[in-house]
Amino acid sequence: MCLGIPGEVIEILSDRPDLARVDVSGVKRAINIGLLAGERVEPGDWVLIHVGFALSKIDEAEARAATEFLESIGKAYEDEIAALRESRII
Repeated sequence: MCLGIPGEVIEILSDRPDLARVDVSGVKRAINIGLLAGERVEPGDWVLIHVGFALSKIDEAEARAATEFLESIGKAYEDEIAALRESRII
């Protein structure tokens, strides 16, 4: 199962403005924000991430509710976090 996971933008990579470093439940990774080209993305924003791409911006309340739900489903969420921990975007 693949899930959309909320992540908080920590920084936009200066040498790659299509990439942002995000924090997802303590895991920090670069993700592609190119699909959000029409929106301003900056540190502190929350995004919904799927397979390394930010699909949309969400507010903090929505991010918190989604995270709580995902944590409640157990193994599928744990598997997604483990996959994120192993992933790299270069």
